[in-house]
Amino acid sequence: MNYPKFRQQHLFVGSGVIEAGCKTVVGHRLKQSGMFWTVNGANSILALRCAHLNGRFEDYREGRRAA
Repeated sequence: MNYPKFRQQHLFVGSGVIEAGCKTVVGHRLKQSGMFWTVNGANSILALRCAHLNGRFEDYREGRRAA
């Protein structure tokens, strides 16, 4: 990344917001007490949760229906 150029354009270059978002999406669903996940199961539930949180659940559902 060209940090000086992005800062000059007043763009955000920190990773804290992204890390907090990942913690919210992943942590609140996959890291609850007593939960164990396979990689495929975790990937599936994360895709579903991200679609829901982004307001794109219908797109996700249509894509799954077509598959």
